[in-house]
Amino acid sequence: MRQFLIGRQALDESSPDFQLYLERAYEQKLRPLCPCREAPVPMYIARMDGQFLIKRMPLSGRDHDPGCPSYEPPYELTGLGPLIGNAIQIDAATGAVMLKLDFSLSKRGNRSASTMPSELSETVRTDPKKLSLKAVLHYLWETGELTEWTSLWAGRRGWGRVRSSLLNAARQMIVRGGPLSDILFIPEVFHQEDKEGISARRAAMLAGAHTTGLGPRKLMMTVAEVKEFSSARDGQKIVVRHLPFPFMLDEGAWKRLNSRYKAELELWRSSENFHLIVIATFGISGTGIASVEEVAMMVVNENWIPFENIHEQRLLERLSGLKCRSVKGLRFDLSRDQPIAAVTLPEAKPAPAAMFIVPTKADQDYEVALNEMIAARAEMTPWIWRVAEGEMPRLP
Repeated sequence: MRQFLIGRQALDESSPDFQLYLERAYEQKLRPLCPCREAPVPMYIARMDGQFLIKRMPLSGRDHDPGCPSYEPPYELTGLGPLIGNAIQIDAATGAVMLKLDFSLSKRGNRSASTMPSELSETVRTDPKKLSLKAVLHYLWETGELTEWTSLWAGRRGWGRVRSSLLNAARQMIVRGGPLSDILFIPEVFHQEDKEGISARRAAMLAGAHTTGLGPRKLMMTVAEVKEFSSARDGQKIVVRHLPFPFMLDEGAWKRLNSRYKAELELWRSSENFHLIVIATFGISGTGIASVEEVAMMVVNENWIPFENIHEQRLLERLSGLKCRSVKGLRFDLSRDQPIAAVTLPEAKPAPAAMFIVPTKADQDYEVALNEMIAARAEMTPWIWRVAEGEMPRLP
């Protein structure tokens, strides 16, 4: 069991009074310290599902000892690296994260979503100074620690846990001067016995998305699991789970969505075990219709771990039965012709391992970038699967 320093007291998480101490520290806004290093590493207390948890500060995983459960491999191994200090800026004193967005959170007039090019464009963004909608989704997933997995969690991660993790992550993020959590709508798991309570909370949260009169109107963001797509008179409906109404998408936007996210849709349709996650900006008209302005998607496996091709999923499947922790690397806004660590194994011995999957179409530039990435993080043991050369190598 781990120990933490809170105030002047050392606390063991196995203590029967641990939750009581955490609740008091949470109310007093005290910051726990992890003693894994000689200079203890600051952490914070989160409240999730009625429980109080000690979690690492944003992007502080590298500050912990590699043997500490809070250790996280260097973010330079993924698409997060170029964004730190640019699109993502962290206040070291408070832990708040300021996000710079390259999409709008307001709408003027009646311009159709089909004219909105941002996430529906087939071009790939590489500007590290602003976050695309997809990058925001990846950052929420990573900060919510939903990229991590160990077999000990089997059967314990459903949409309720995913939602709590995402909302907790959003509370640390600032966009356009306010908490992201204030404009982020994530549907609650539906329970018949709490039908009226869920409806009331949903209405209160969505109040900010309704058209209120003349001038630009504010948009909200949503993260949800797609249940199905269905036809409408002049476009498509995105039907998401745990929500009694769909999001409307016009026909032009639907065609571009199919083009831009062809791989994700193909993967999702290939297995009933996979989930399709949508992130979108949206508004609600005076008649109560919710319409999407911009949208991005990603596919996740049965453990809610994102993956971008079947080779990554095969690796995740192999790792899912192990008790050691694995961490999925995300691409954010990097193009697919640039390497990232698909997975890292922080607890591997004698040193943490970085796992790379080299696609069949990798060219010389890809190989050079991969070698530079490996050389820059000499403390990580590289594991490389070159798909063109055959089956997956033996795991570290």
